[in-house]
Amino acid sequence: MEITKITMKEFQAFKEKTRSIIVPFGSVEEHGQHLPLGTDTMHALEIARLTATLRPVFVGAPVWYGLCRSTSEHPGTITIRGTTLRSLTIDLMTGYFDQGLTNQVLLSGHAGGTHMCYLVDAAEEVVKRLPGIRCAVLSIIDLVKDSCSSIVETPGDSHAGEVETSIIQAVMPELVKGTSKKEYPNFPKYLISRQKRIYWSGGVWGDPQKASPEKGRNILKLEAKRVAEILDTLEEEEV
Repeated sequence: MEITKITMKEFQAFKEKTRSIIVPFGSVEEHGQHLPLGTDTMHALEIARLTATLRPVFVGAPVWYGLCRSTSEHPGTITIRGTTLRSLTIDLMTGYFDQGLTNQVLLSGHAGGTHMCYLVDAAEEVVKRLPGIRCAVLSIIDLVKDSCSSIVETPGDSHAGEVETSIIQAVMPELVKGTSKKEYPNFPKYLISRQKRIYWSGGVWGDPQKASPEKGRNILKLEAKRVAEILDTLEEEEV
């Protein structure tokens, strides 16, 4: 049940079936030469929608912006500060809790390490503040590692590669503009670089040429199944 598409009466009635919500997070970020800037958010939202066909669960409005470090110099990437992401996440979790949604899954289509740390830190703060809230924080990378290793052929596939290209081919094929070359970033270890595109020119982490719509559909099904299992765990703790 997508909360942006229902009335307050429908919201209240659906709370009789569930007190759980999936909040999709993403980014506006380059995804190679071939994928849309909104890929991360589209991916997370589609998983949430599919999960809602498996379990009664609210689907929150997606958060379209995230913290993008490595791609911050690529055309089209719009990044926000970690403190902004943290504050927004705290406010959203608190707002949903105040509306009676005590089981919350923060699902991020953008899996950058610093981005995820701020989401986790926000959730830790809310859990301390609000007795009774139950929360899980995970990314699409977590889901792929948990449930899709038998499908994905590319070692270390992470960004605009086999997985994400397959997803957009399956869900919004009209937004896929050809393909990009296989690529992996080569950032110097430990150093903070001012000129990040020197080490990652094409903005791809993996091999998009191994993608297919069928893979995308199968990956989404497995991801949704895993999120449903996580929801079950949160709801069991509630009982």
